[in-house]
Amino acid sequence: MNILLIILIGSTVTQLFYYLFFYLRIGIYKNKKQEAKQEPVSVIICARNESENLEKFLPSILEQNYTEYQVIVVNDASTDNSDKVLLKLKNKYPNLDVTTIYKDEKFSHGKKLALTIGIKKAKYEQLILTDADCVASDKNWISSMQKNFNDDKEIIIAYGAYTRKKGLLNKLIRYDAMFIAMQYLSFAIAGVPYMGVGRNIAYRKTFFFKNKGFASHMYLLSGDDDLFVNEYGNKKNIAIELNKSSFTYSEPKTSFTAWFVQKKRHFTTGKYYKKKHKLILAGEIISRILFYLTFIILIFNKIYLIYVIPIFALRFLIQFFIINSTRKRLNEKDLHIIWFIFDILIPIISFSVLISNIFKRKNTKWK
Repeated sequence: MNILLIILIGSTVTQLFYYLFFYLRIGIYKNKKQEAKQEPVSVIICARNESENLEKFLPSILEQNYTEYQVIVVNDASTDNSDKVLLKLKNKYPNLDVTTIYKDEKFSHGKKLALTIGIKKAKYEQLILTDADCVASDKNWISSMQKNFNDDKEIIIAYGAYTRKKGLLNKLIRYDAMFIAMQYLSFAIAGVPYMGVGRNIAYRKTFFFKNKGFASHMYLLSGDDDLFVNEYGNKKNIAIELNKSSFTYSEPKTSFTAWFVQKKRHFTTGKYYKKKHKLILAGEIISRILFYLTFIILIFNKIYLIYVIPIFALRFLIQFFIINSTRKRLNEKDLHIIWFIFDILIPIISFSVLISNIFKRKNTKWK
């Protein structure tokens, strides 16, 4: 038997394992019904030169249907008019607390310091974190996240989506975010949590300080979300929320270059993941690349078509069913036609990001 056919069969079996053992869980997952405890919550947002986003999106956080909560905005060395915007919002919303980190030319810092200061300022034990460019999906966002806290659950992860706009790039960015969410959410459901996103994550204040916060990776600009979950999350202490009310929506990049740079920053933390997580993630993308590569070669040379075509069709049908159920669950319904092209394209982009990071220059920005 041709070695290429063996590789195709092996990569197909591997791909089906990921889809049927992990990704299928998103579409069939049922959020556990729990009594709404309505315990007090602190929402923490760090902002650097985000005046326009604060004015536009912060009201969606400040106008939640929730009995008792505070919103802490850490104005992190902003040089725009964020202070004026926050003062205006503070006069309107008494549950808004603002703390300011003033710019120091002799000392530079990343987002993790700002987050730690915000967490220290929090009045309440239960924390929900999001970003200044995020809008809550509706007024039940806090209650959807908070209801998952119990005696065992210390970390809550949910979907941080990107706003739907016109254009192919927007669909690419949103599909990429959806696929990444399908991975980290389904892995967590399966008892292998490895990351969350800072746009939409919750954890306890005591849990944060018990584990010394971001101390083990404070020197890295990224990782306030994924490395924290990777290091301290486990199948017992993490909960997943997939109710649409729990989603947040962020403003996507409007140019491919800006998005590529953003992905470069996100990829810098992957090498610090636990070894088992790196192996699982690498297995998916390598098997996907091998699947498409061997399929194209075999089809082009018209070899073993009696096997190649059914193998491709089997994977495609299973993938089609699971991707569609995930799209509906994560409210990404308009990605129904183009997703297959992105499934081929994103591994190429990811490989380019990895190569680019090898030769990267030092980044001095936390966002």
